[in-house]
Amino acid sequence: MDFINGFDRNQLLMMDFESTVSQDSWARVVDLFVEMLPLKELGFEDILRQEGRPPYRSADLLKLYIYGYKNQLRSSRKLEQAYIVNIEVLWLLKGLNPSARKIAYFRKKNAKAFKQAFRYFVCLLKDWELIEGSTIAIDSFKIRAQNALKNNFNQKKIDRHIEYIDNKIEEYQKALDQQDDEKRIKQVVQKINYQQSKKEKYKNIEKQLNESGQTQVSLTDPDARSVVLHRNIINVGYCVQAGCDDKHKLFVNNDTGSVNDTNALSSMAIDAKELLGVETMNTLTDKGYTTAKQLDECTKNDITPYSSPKEHSSQHNGLYPMKDFIYNKQQDTYRCPAGETLSTNGTVYNKANHKVKHFKNRRACNSCKVRNQCTQNKNGRFIERSIYQEALEENKKRVDSNPDYYRLRQQITEHQFGTLKRQWGFTFTLMKGKENVLSEVNLMMICYNLTRLTNILSPKELKERLILTYSRFLCSIRLILEILQDLIYPKYLNINSIS
Repeated sequence: MDFINGFDRNQLLMMDFESTVSQDSWARVVDLFVEMLPLKELGFEDILRQEGRPPYRSADLLKLYIYGYKNQLRSSRKLEQAYIVNIEVLWLLKGLNPSARKIAYFRKKNAKAFKQAFRYFVCLLKDWELIEGSTIAIDSFKIRAQNALKNNFNQKKIDRHIEYIDNKIEEYQKALDQQDDEKRIKQVVQKINYQQSKKEKYKNIEKQLNESGQTQVSLTDPDARSVVLHRNIINVGYCVQAGCDDKHKLFVNNDTGSVNDTNALSSMAIDAKELLGVETMNTLTDKGYTTAKQLDECTKNDITPYSSPKEHSSQHNGLYPMKDFIYNKQQDTYRCPAGETLSTNGTVYNKANHKVKHFKNRRACNSCKVRNQCTQNKNGRFIERSIYQEALEENKKRVDSNPDYYRLRQQITEHQFGTLKRQWGFTFTLMKGKENVLSEVNLMMICYNLTRLTNILSPKELKERLILTYSRFLCSIRLILEILQDLIYPKYLNINSIS
């Protein structure tokens, strides 16, 4: 029976590597994209070999990373192996074979440059009119850090460990009093000493926690925090904030901050507005971002937030809810359901991270017939009103009056996270420290935006735009060199006139 047979491995073959890579290959897109980037201006450092040989070009290593992150090749070892087994990598690097150590070192030393490259790409997309900047949806996703849960501590966890150790020491000491055998006594003493050393370890961790001023401390990655990954599953990781434009659902900016979204809105929105260079902007966010101070900060910076409203904490406690108390903006007072006026002395109080005013009327509350339906406080009902409460109320009016517009939030920002985490495996970071973790985030978002471009534009149009941008970059470099040449060697300088 006849079969389709391959070539003879011992036969000498002549290969044209250019023809081995498809014209619409991801490797070709990456090659054009990196070549048009002004890498020196973005801060990339070339990696010098210890043997004294010439360094690898930053462009070649950046190409390797962008190609690899798109194809779930993130570790330096896998990227090194890809050169051996992947002909597209061989074509992309033009036969270069950097070691895993050099590959890892490049990522570690260029964390800031990765961020600048992503932001440069976003500005380029704005110039190409693929990003508008009129509506930005902001959301977050969680990734695991290089820090085990057992190496993350808060005060409660430390106290629990120390209490357990103290109980064990007490147990061993009681056993020691009852022992007569010298061998057994020596074993018990060793156990007590071991527990004492463990206690000292946790005392040092407690000291580190107190000196940090934080509520928790991570031993392996100091910037990592205990976060809720999904539902009730807790792990140590990062909460990655991301802003996406509504026109083509492209990433605009990113950051890693606290364990939740409470204080992330204004900083993310202002950063996106400044990066895109727009005068006004709308933001769409979920309930986790609905904080009065953050909404007010956005409004002051010509940013209109649409954030899912939160119900007041007293909504379902069986007493009169806050909606039954009518606020008078001109007089700065509240009118209660019984028709009485609750006023303030104007003092602003600090409550946790909030600034509030207190409104009360003790005299009216003492003789109120419906007091039992209003409050259980012996001094009568009093209301805490945030000094930014008006921003919350205005936000609620906007969202309630534009429900269809607010529903765009999920369409703009949710599916990107699914692509990064489910398809590309970005559920954990390989790096330690906020800045280094952000280098991975920026690499992933460069890959995502570039992949989206291959769908928004035809492959031919994308290549033409990248080539045109690269040509303009070369022209600007030549122009700068000519200006410098004219400054150093003036064309019309008369040497004989110099005395």
